[in-house]
Amino acid sequence: MVMQNKRLKVILFSIVLLLFIPLVAMLFTDEVKWSLADFIIAAALLFGTGLLCELTLRKVRSKRHRIIFCVIILAILMLTWAELAVGIFGTRFSGS
Repeated sequence: MVMQNKRLKVILFSIVLLLFIPLVAMLFTDEVKWSLADFIIAAALLFGTGLLCELTLRKVRSKRHRIIFCVIILAILMLTWAELAVGIFGTRFSGS
């Protein structure tokens, strides 16, 4: 139980650390323009991905299956992020 709580803390810390990157970049350049909604959406995507990977690590017994599922979850995150940023699929949610 202690290890699981430690992993969750690492996930939360990683999310905060990742969200500091665009926040700091906004202080130094006008090229990065995130709104509060952008930060909320990014936090939700990262938190959801972290929780799904954590759930996978807790519930899936086979190490090979754990890796496969986590890679799939991360690939979905990257595709979603890219779509929201630049619109690689051209949905109405695209950032372009």
